[in-house]
Amino acid sequence: MNNRILRFQEVIELTGLSRSTIRRKERLGLFPKRKQLGLNSVGWLESDIQQWLENLPSVKHHKGAA
Repeated sequence: MNNRILRFQEVIELTGLSRSTIRRKERLGLFPKRKQLGLNSVGWLESDIQQWLENLPSVKHHKGAA
């Protein structure tokens, strides 16, 4: 598994989530925790994000009767 550090913009692009949604899910324990890289710098392990994506429930689309 790749343990490259992903910055906020990369995480947004991979997940399709907004910055505020990522923060909210993180606070609720529903998203991987960020790593503090510096005073004003954070990132996520790519492996943590990939695992989170793989564990998302699949969306099932049902066709309604017309």
